[in-house]
Amino acid sequence: MPTPASHVWKPSHARVATIDSFVAVPRGTTAVAPAPLNWPTKDPGDVLDYILDITPAVIGNDGDGIATLDVGILPSNPGDLVMQSSTADGTRIVLWLSGGQAGTVYSITFNITTTNGRSLQRSVLLPVLLLSIPEVPADALLTSAGIMLTDQNGNPLLISS
Repeated sequence: MPTPASHVWKPSHARVATIDSFVAVPRGTTAVAPAPLNWPTKDPGDVLDYILDITPAVIGNDGDGIATLDVGILPSNPGDLVMQSSTADGTRIVLWLSGGQAGTVYSITFNITTTNGRSLQRSVLLPVLLLSIPEVPADALLTSAGIMLTDQNGNPLLISS
C-alpha cells in the first residue's frame, strides 16, 4: 500500500501586498501618499491565506523582522470578515481570512513592531463580492420561476418573520 506523501505548506503568492518603500522627498516638494494597499477580491465562502510583506521597512538591517503583531478588521459586525489565524515569518505576515459580507470592502490594519524596535502601522483593503452562486436559504424570497431575489450586493432577500 502506498505511503501518503508529506507536503510543505507555502503561502500563495497570489495574495501578497508589499508596503511602500521609504523614499526621501526632495526639499520644496510635497509628499504624496501612495495608493492604498489591497488584496484581490474574495468570496464570502473562501478561506484563504493573505500576505503582508514589510521588507522595504527594514532594508539594510539584516536580521530585523517582525517581533509583535496586532491586527484589526473593520467593519467588525456579526457575519463580517474573520481572521482565523496569523503568523509572522521574517518580514512577512500571513493571515488566514474567512467569511465577510458581499459588497463590503474591509480594512485590515496592522500594528507591527520589529525585533530592532521599529513600529509600523499599515492597512490593506480587501473587497468581498459574491464570486460563486450562493445556496438558497429556506427563508429566501423567490420569483415565480424559483430565482432567488437579492439586494444590490448579491445578498439574498429574506422573508421576515
